[in-house]
This record gives sequence, structure tokens and C-alpha cells, in this order.
Amino acid sequence: MAETAVCLGTFTAVKTLWEVRIHKINEELQKEKEFRQRSAGRLLLLWEERAALAKLKEKVINEGGRAILRIEEEEWKTLPSCLLKLIHLQEWQLHRTNLQKIPQFIGRFHNLVVLDLSRNSIENVPKEIGQLTSLQELLLSYNRIKSVPKEISNCISLERLELAVNRSICDLPPQLSDLKKLSHIDLCMNQFTAIPSALLNMPSLEWLDMGGNKLQELPDAIDRFVNFRDNPLELEVTLPPCENTDEEEQQEMFGIDFMHVYIQESLKKTGMAFLSVLISPQYSEEDK
Repeated sequence: MAETAVCLGTFTAVKTLWEVRIHKINEELQKEKEFRQRSAGRLLLLWEERAALAKLKEKVINEGGRAILRIEEEEWKTLPSCLLKLIHLQEWQLHRTNLQKIPQFIGRFHNLVVLDLSRNSIENVPKEIGQLTSLQELLLSYNRIKSVPKEISNCISLERLELAVNRSICDLPPQLSDLKKLSHIDLCMNQFTAIPSALLNMPSLEWLDMGGNKLQELPDAIDRFVNFRDNPLELEVTLPPCENTDEEEQQEMFGIDFMHVYIQESLKKTGMAFLSVLISPQYSEEDK
């Protein structure tokens, strides 16, 4: 019986030893498998990045002394990080690419002068865009942007801002009044009900287009060229009744002639275009 017990004990010990060894071997095999999978994944990712970078390089042109990335009517819902290999770019022109997101690494492209991402599917503008201190033109019309980040006010070189036909923007951050060089703003076809206060304090503003919004009144401070066509504005003017029809027509013609002269004199004195309230729309779905 004693010998049997010893044999059983030895067998159990050997069994346990082999189970431990097998378990360790299985763990090592699993780790090796995972390592191979990660390596294969990295190699695949590296290959994809190289392929994407090669494709992007084909889209880079030199025009007017600038390095421009130009992509038209190709599917680029996102932009790969390998784009950072082209950090020297001075312009992005991506139209009808179905781009859904401006990458956060956009802030590292300090040489950008023009960022034109019109006619895409962008919903948000990242705050990192405020790091583009050399940016002169930010063109984001025909997208799905709902709000404008205050960080744009850090783009101190900005001269042109276009956010037309986003259809959801209803206000601008007051910090935008810090943009001392901004002279052209297009906010057509959005949801503005009033002129943003930031626009009234821009010293260089010459062109403001807010057609196709929901403006109901104008502030007294508006004295630059503004296009407010297709807004529910109401002009409340009361004139005394005139019994003499000929006299009334003469007064009307005199008023028209006077306004023409006044506009011309205003142009000569200020160099700015006069207030324009038009009826015909500039943007339509067919343009998109």
C-alpha cells in the first residue's frame, strides 16, 4: 500500500509539472501569435500609409510659387496622418471629396496661407485651426458646419472668411472682432437672425454678404458694403400723402437721382461699396 501511495504521489507531481510546462508553452505560443499579428498589422498600416502618401504627393502642384494640395471629386472622408510628411504645403484645395472632418493635426501646418475645403461634408471646425497664424483665406462654404470656434480669432493674418451655405450657423464668437485684417466675409444661406456684434467692430471689413438668412433688422452701425438679399427685412417709411400725382412722381424721381448722387459721392469719399439690398439669390442647390 505504501508503494502504491508513493507511485500515486509521484504521478501527481509529474502530471502537475507537465501541466505547468504546457501552460507556459501555450502562453508563449499565444504571445508569439499576438506579436506576429501586431507586426503584420503594423506592416499593413505602414504599407497603407506609404500608398496614401504616394497618392497625396501626386496631388501636389506648384502654382504661383506655392505648394498646393489639390484634390477634386475623389473620396477622402478622412485625411491620413501621413499628410504631415507634406508639412511644407501652403494651400489645401479639397473640393467634393466628401471630407467629414478637419484633422486636429491641421494646426501643425504653419505655412498654410489658403485652406479651401468648400463643398464637402464637414460638421465641425477644430480649435487647432487657431494655430494657423499665417492663414489668409479660410473657405468652408457648402458644408454642414453648425458653429464657429472662437480660436479662429487667433488666425491674425486672416483676410477672407467664407462660410456660405452651411445652413445651420446662427452666430459668430465675439472674439472674431480681433481679426484686424479681415476684409471679406460670406455668411449666405445660414440661420442668422441678427448681425453678429463681432462684425461691427472689424476695422478692415469691406464686404459682408448675409443673403438668404433670417435677418429682421439692421443695426445703426452698418455703414459698409453689406449684401442682405433674401432676408425678411421690413423698411418702415412714412411719407405724407400727396394730392398732385405729377408732383409725387417728380418727388420720386428727385429722390432716385439724389440717391444715385449720394452713392457715387460715398464711393469717392470712403472707397467702400454702398449698402445693397438685392432680391435675386446668388446661391442655389444647382451650384453645389
